[in-house]
Amino acid sequence: MPQVEPISVRFHAPPEDLRHFFTTFYHTRIDPLDGEELVDSLHPEWAGLRMFDGPGPQSWLIGMEPVRSQFSITGPTSQSVSFRLGKTRFWGIGLLPLGWAQFADGAASDSANLIGDGTTEPAFAPFRPLWNKLYQGEPDETAELARIIAFFRARSRPLNRDAQRIGQIHAALVDPEVSTVVELVDRVGAGQRTVERLCLRAFGFSPKLLMRRQRFMRSIAQFMLDPSLKWIGAIDSHYHDQAQFVRDFHFFMGMSPREYANMPHPVLQTFVHERARAAGAAVQTMDPPAGVTPPEDESPGYAA
Repeated sequence: MPQVEPISVRFHAPPEDLRHFFTTFYHTRIDPLDGEELVDSLHPEWAGLRMFDGPGPQSWLIGMEPVRSQFSITGPTSQSVSFRLGKTRFWGIGLLPLGWAQFADGAASDSANLIGDGTTEPAFAPFRPLWNKLYQGEPDETAELARIIAFFRARSRPLNRDAQRIGQIHAALVDPEVSTVVELVDRVGAGQRTVERLCLRAFGFSPKLLMRRQRFMRSIAQFMLDPSLKWIGAIDSHYHDQAQFVRDFHFFMGMSPREYANMPHPVLQTFVHERARAAGAAVQTMDPPAGVTPPEDESPGYAA
């Protein structure tokens, strides 16, 4: 039997006052038995921060030169991000769309399909003070998590009315009953141009691409949790036929479903199952938004 790579990951739910903004905070240790680097590919996802106390990963999109950084960042993605990494440990922070609007600089669309070094990318400048102070002395998961929470609490701002609309868009996206842009706009109850503006500002992509990505992610998450279903059993019901799904697979992952199924997934397989157990959803794009209560007064907040 093939060896199972030793990967330890622990997911921490954000505290109640930060649940609007983050998927999870997760602590990971990777120590391959053979000493070699592991290679895997991330699914399309929301923006994320990965801060390494040890060697950082080498990450790349198809057709791009690899980037290596201990403060590894990704904007919201509609393409698979491949990575290579060896023995290390790191904290990961998943930004929900509302978290991007709250904490990052600029529109999410300006950082779409971006991978890079968080110490140099302008949109991620607000997170550099956390990177500079996260690791202090001996490894201490409890103390490091406390620093992450304290950092974001100190920088939280009042929500404004755009926050309510962003939450409504997010809720519609994760609802499998919403299958078209028209239905999404109707669910939000705002004009189509407003929805399009907020999607680019906080989500990184047009409503049409977001709906397409969500349909794809429901399918691939189902397959990763239960490969015995085969692709035919995992394909989302909103696909017209298998050929449409295959086209989407090439678009989002850069390969065929068969090629993906035949590849080893030493990191993602562990993450998907542990995330489903600990956080309730196998992938972060399936996380629902926390409830957003519209404020009585408009605040400067992060209006787009």
